[in-house]
Amino acid sequence: MTVFARRARAAAGRMHPELSLVSYTLLGHLEESGGCRATDLAAHYALDKSTVSRQVAGLESAGLIERRPDPADQRVQVLHLTRSGRDILSQVTESRRAAFRERLAGWPAEDLNRFAEYLVRYNA
Repeated sequence: MTVFARRARAAAGRMHPELSLVSYTLLGHLEESGGCRATDLAAHYALDKSTVSRQVAGLESAGLIERRPDPADQRVQVLHLTRSGRDILSQVTESRRAAFRERLAGWPAEDLNRFAEYLVRYNA
């Protein structure tokens, strides 16, 4: 598992030098959720609020996310991807998929199915 995690972090850096694995993950969550508060990110990933705050500040200064007032409560700021954030997320996602396809290209279908089942089971 340690090797797997190290490879994931290293791969994130190779796919986009300014985008860490944590940043990529947060951008992905913002895309999936359609935007959310920083406190929601912290709760979802069981991270300290200060850790998320630093990540959000970096993503915001890079122009990848923006804060918008919540229509339901103008006091609340909701994080959303910018166009640049969407573009970079798309590029990195495609790079990751290409790397997975390359790495798994020689695997028999039975092994791929078993591997997928194990990943689903592990993630549950």
